[in-house]
Amino acid sequence: MDTGTWDFRHGGCDDAADRQLSRLSQDFLANHPELELGGVKGFAVERRHHMEVFALHRLPESRVNPIADVEFTAIRGPHGTIPIRILYPSSGEPWRNSGNAGALVYFHGGGYSTGSVDEFENGLRLVAEQSGCQVYAVDYRLAPEFRYPIQLDEYSAVIDWLQTEGGRTRGVHPRRIAGGGDSAGGNMTAAVCLRRLDRGEEPLAAQVLLYPEARLPFDTPAAEENNSGYYLQCNGIFGFADNYLPRPNGPSPLDRYVSPGMQPADRLAGQPRAVIFTNGFDPLRDVGIEYARKLKLAGVKVRWHHYDDLTHGWLQMTAWSNAARSATLEVGEEVRRLLYGGGE
Repeated sequence: MDTGTWDFRHGGCDDAADRQLSRLSQDFLANHPELELGGVKGFAVERRHHMEVFALHRLPESRVNPIADVEFTAIRGPHGTIPIRILYPSSGEPWRNSGNAGALVYFHGGGYSTGSVDEFENGLRLVAEQSGCQVYAVDYRLAPEFRYPIQLDEYSAVIDWLQTEGGRTRGVHPRRIAGGGDSAGGNMTAAVCLRRLDRGEEPLAAQVLLYPEARLPFDTPAAEENNSGYYLQCNGIFGFADNYLPRPNGPSPLDRYVSPGMQPADRLAGQPRAVIFTNGFDPLRDVGIEYARKLKLAGVKVRWHHYDDLTHGWLQMTAWSNAARSATLEVGEEVRRLLYGGGE
């Protein structure tokens, strides 16, 4: 797999004319033509299709990634019960037993409207075992049934719980808690970091953003190059934003907690360290790169990984694609580095 990793001191994206989608990614998309995100059939149909393809219970046993233990729990949140699935890696047992374990709170992608932890668990198991950190995958309330800021409220409630009694009873160190998410989940992770900063709340130790929807990608080369045909339909992103934002008195799409990537760099300072992953065949590619650069300008420590031959959604595709699996293992390595040390 062609993989590039940069920390803004070297490297960059290949020329668009030279890019080629990885073979296994091409095969996966060709074998699942009904699977798309932001398509014309709407989010209700997409919820079903995603569950049929990606849910852990639908995978052959040989494709299920191992994990030491899984706990199903829930907390009482500001809008009702919040289900949480905790993945305990065997590689993290020494840290857990000493009360020094790292933890990743994870908000999945799906345009705020699609997806569940069932569909992301397989990839997150890899992240947990590779990092040695516990993963707290949250089944937050989906739009449009529940709109902004309900999701951010739930994100913060889980963080507060994990930084206190929830983490204490599970061997988690309160200063070793990161937030993470892909696509819309990456947007909400960036937003919750900003909101906790503005409110003077206990910050996360780090933020891990996989192909984040940092802002609406209406003016980028990636949005034109990858408008359709690579799983995420670019025009559908606007429909997801319409699902997410309340009417008639909701925030502007330019709001700080709706579009972190629209903010000037000087308004992004003081945030937790970040690692950002982007893909060549992804309409969100350029807004993710843009956000990484803005964070760097703001003085935030940032690492950027770019996979020129991958498309949106590879965290869910580890059962079919070695390239997706390798990228997901890289996420685990970054979580380990961020929460346990071992390099800048």
